Parts: sequence; C-alpha cells; structure tokens
Amino acid sequence: MEYQHSYIAELVRKVTKGDSEAFAELYTLTSDKVFAYTNRYLRDEFLAEDAVQEIYILAYKNISKLNDPTLFVAWLNQISFRVCYDIDKKRKGDSADINSELLDEIIGTDSFSNPEENAFQKDEYARLKDAIETLPATEKQLVILRYGNNNKIDEIVTLTGLSKSTVKRHLNSAIEHLRAVMQK
Repeated sequence: MEYQHSYIAELVRKVTKGDSEAFAELYTLTSDKVFAYTNRYLRDEFLAEDAVQEIYILAYKNISKLNDPTLFVAWLNQISFRVCYDIDKKRKGDSADINSELLDEIIGTDSFSNPEENAFQKDEYARLKDAIETLPATEKQLVILRYGNNNKIDEIVTLTGLSKSTVKRHLNSAIEHLRAVMQK
C-alpha cells in the first residue's frame, strides 16, 4: 500500500490539535503494514500484536514532537523498529544473535574448530554487537533485519518501504563502518 503523505500529514496536524478521530484514521491507514513488520521481525503473532499496541501508544503520546508531519510514516517505522528491537532483546536476553555470515563478511572468519578459536569467535561476536550499537539508526535496523533476522533484501524492502538500492547502500555503508571498528 502506497501512502498519501500529504493526507497523512493533514491527519497528523489534526491529531496534534486534539482530534482523536484523526488518530483513529491514521491507525486504520497504517496498522496493517505496522503489524506485518512487527510479525515479520518478531516471528510471533502475539508478541507482534503487543508491539503494535505499544507502537501506537508511543506514537499517540509523542506525535506533538514530530516536527514534519509529512514524515509520520518514517517516524512510525523508527518507533516500530525500536519497539521490536527492545522486545526481541528482552526475549533473547543479551544474546541477540547476529548470524555468522556478518562476522564472516566483516573479519573473514570461517567455522571455528577448536576451543581457542571458539573463544576468539565469542569475543568477536561481543565486539560486533557493540559495534552494531554505534551504527546510525537506519543502518542498525537494516543490519539486524538482514543478519539478525535473516531477511532477504527483497523482504527488507517490503518491511521498511525503502528502495532496494537504498537498502543495499545502507547495508554496504554499515558493513564498511563495522569493518573499520572491528579492525581497531
């Protein structure tokens, strides 16, 4: 579904003036895509429903802080990512997995076969997770979707609404940043 950003911006302006009907319409226009994103990210329908509820509560409480109403959808996407990321992190504890493909791409590791190499790999994963936290929000989101959730590029395009070239550009930028941090 393609959003009509000018119409959504007008609804946002009405919401900031206290029009709850306008927020209900914003919800109607965007909730299916937000649920699809949360369900895909969390891979649990019940958690996804909880996430959607939390996302819209946060959006409603903070909508007056949105400087440019035409950016509502992008802003909502960032809230969605943050809520899903937090839920997923709580669910997995501190061991949110980044698949070995990213570590292989960053530092060129292969499967480790002895205990010393396994210890090195664990240290490198910890460093990589710390490095991911330093990425800009969009790059961090895309890295987690690609390497944490194992989504394909086309799935990420669908989830985020970004173009395929934008997704690839941000992922390449993130990988270059991570390489620089990991080589220190």
